[in-house]
Amino acid sequence: MKVLVPVKRVVDYNVKVRVKSDGSGVDIANVKMSMNPFDEIAVEEAVRLKEKGVATEVIAVSCGVQQCQETLRTAMAIGADRAILVQTDEELQPLAVAKLLKALVDKEQPGLVILGKQAIDDDCNQTAQMLAALADLPQATFASKIEVADGKAKVTREVDGGLETLEVALPAVVSADLRLNEPRYVTLPNIMKAKKKPLETLKPEDLGVDVKPRLKTLKVSEPPKRGAGVKVPDVATLVQKLKNEAKVI
Repeated sequence: MKVLVPVKRVVDYNVKVRVKSDGSGVDIANVKMSMNPFDEIAVEEAVRLKEKGVATEVIAVSCGVQQCQETLRTAMAIGADRAILVQTDEELQPLAVAKLLKALVDKEQPGLVILGKQAIDDDCNQTAQMLAALADLPQATFASKIEVADGKAKVTREVDGGLETLEVALPAVVSADLRLNEPRYVTLPNIMKAKKKPLETLKPEDLGVDVKPRLKTLKVSEPPKRGAGVKVPDVATLVQKLKNEAKVI
């Protein structure tokens, strides 16, 4: 069984994000980029399925600029067998990514697609659901545990009220939540091995997909700075400030 794992190149989660002076977007010039943390969890889970003998091949996929090759090499260092880059300089939105992944699903015929539940840059949480709809596959989102056996995947997912367990027939789409696993530390020998693993580069036109943006970002702004707190001598003063100054009661 093949496992397809889409990964996204995003601003590293340790970096403080800066907004461009014109408010047109986020400044990524000279900023450290890395794999989306939720996608890293998805790669780890796919590799663990391979180590258990459930999966035979793990294929990492990324859509975006040429530098996404670094993200794919990281995925292969974790344990993916090969990688595919759909290279484009166009701004990719969730629907376009889902269409590209659907074309790759048709091409590769994986038994399971595991991807992060959302990217930490746009927080859309849409790609997995859109892919499942376009490819007409069953889906299980926010997975905290995955068990694959007898052509089915049993997925424990996190919901507001606790945990929910679903069983989906394969092939299926599963999105990974934070508590699914803890990704392994990538060792130097594995980084060197990853350089020799095959990486195929395609264009959106090769897959017959139009990736033209359908949404336009009007403005990006930083959250307002929080005002300094004040100490009050008694409850009466607190109530008076909440009522007259903060106007919350």
